[in-house]
Amino acid sequence: YGPLGAQLKKNLRDAWWQDVVMNPCVGRPGPDGEPVEIVPVDTCIIQNPKVWEASGHVGGFNDPMIDCRESKARYRADHVRAISGKGKRNEAPIFAFLTDTPSETKQRKAAAKKFGNEIEEFDLLELGTDFANVLGPDADTLGTLTEPRAFNLMFKTFVGATSAQTDENAAYLRPETAQGIFINFKNVVDTTRVSVPFGIAQTGKAFRNEVTPRNFTFRSREFEQMEIEFFCHADDAKTWFTFWRDWRYQWWQEIGLAGDNLILRNHDSDELAHYAKEGEGTSDIEYRFPFTAPGFGELEGIAHRGNFDLTQHEEHSKKKMQYFDTTRGELAPNGQPKGEWYTPHCIEPSAGLDRGVLAIICEAYTPDESRASKVYMKFHPRVAPIKAAVFPLVNK
Repeated sequence: YGPLGAQLKKNLRDAWWQDVVMNPCVGRPGPDGEPVEIVPVDTCIIQNPKVWEASGHVGGFNDPMIDCRESKARYRADHVRAISGKGKRNEAPIFAFLTDTPSETKQRKAAAKKFGNEIEEFDLLELGTDFANVLGPDADTLGTLTEPRAFNLMFKTFVGATSAQTDENAAYLRPETAQGIFINFKNVVDTTRVSVPFGIAQTGKAFRNEVTPRNFTFRSREFEQMEIEFFCHADDAKTWFTFWRDWRYQWWQEIGLAGDNLILRNHDSDELAHYAKEGEGTSDIEYRFPFTAPGFGELEGIAHRGNFDLTQHEEHSKKKMQYFDTTRGELAPNGQPKGEWYTPHCIEPSAGLDRGVLAIICEAYTPDESRASKVYMKFHPRVAPIKAAVFPLVNK
């Protein structure tokens, strides 16, 4: 980001902070009728590696990856599509391509020339293990793609004074800011006057070793997140999930993305993350970027994570992550609740700050109908990098 881009990004981050932390939900009460309570934290980029073992990132944060022995290119297998003749998935040739790239145009033309209209398109992962008949996106020879293999998305580093790169001093750059919130849940509860339901918010950089970063700042190896982890009782989780889903969608509309380019989409059951609750799951706020049109790309996800994270960290750290709620439990003889211990469920609205900036730039791009070939940027006043300008009077 240059001078104007940096200011635009800061303005968007500040608007989120103001509406989430300083004045949660802009004075909108929660489903319980009470003001929404959010507190902030700022946690480390490099944390104890056991954090990522507990969260499942070390063992399961993998993408399928394929390499091309001819072009030396590397691709995420789930981003590669393929074309073959109808009913000829195991016969040569099969044309592989990356969507929205020159390789797609090239391979579609080759497939049309080979098969005419008798073609079918499918995910390359559906092919199985027979890659001998596949022509890679940037290759001229059949069979140069390797079979998919797991590729961990975390950046590994080594800490300490010694130069030895051993497992004892290995660490990772955080792939998300959320885990820093979960491991500090008890610290926040024990040192502040918060009570469930409440949220913890954080903004900051995250790092993922993306196989194919592309589409400007939409998919990159370092990016900034704006995340909320909202803790509530399991019985209230569905109601809070709906509250956060609807308000976050409204917030993006109010910040300058009101229109047909913004949608709210519920995840199908086969899309759910390992922590998502079946039946309540995840909803995505998506924007129609120029490079995804006519489709959409994720801007923010709202997930019901259940109590997966706190339970995992309790198990691995041997530290109690439960919360004692004095407003619940059986009634004592005096008519007051005796209290109840439970592990809170979590609703997570997680937004990409860089993707938000990119969406706002795309939405602000406005052709000037009064002047041919001219455009201007129509930003919402809250995020506009230039608020006002003073010009001399001119006779034009």
